[in-house]
Amino acid sequence: MTEKRRHPRVVATFDVACKQSDGAAFTAVARDVSLGGMFLVSAQSPPFGTQLTLDCLLPGARAEYSLPAVVRWTGADGFGVQFGLLGARETHALTELMRRNR
Repeated sequence: MTEKRRHPRVVATFDVACKQSDGAAFTAVARDVSLGGMFLVSAQSPPFGTQLTLDCLLPGARAEYSLPAVVRWTGADGFGVQFGLLGARETHALTELMRRNR
């Protein structure tokens, strides 16, 4: 199987508040992250294509971030998301997280 990811991932564990576009909310725990997306462990797995806002305090960051994302795959223990358009502050925070956790 060929790797389809464009960005390397690092292990990072932190809490994430997930909000769906219909207002439904639930919590998850991030297990790995890249500049392109993250894997979330949760009792709930929204369907493929679900638009989410992920509110989290990235490890090492001073402020909480709201990251737009879309569900790209689901599994037995969680789901993977691809980030939407990120601003400069979010991109910088993710880049710093990646650098620290290599």
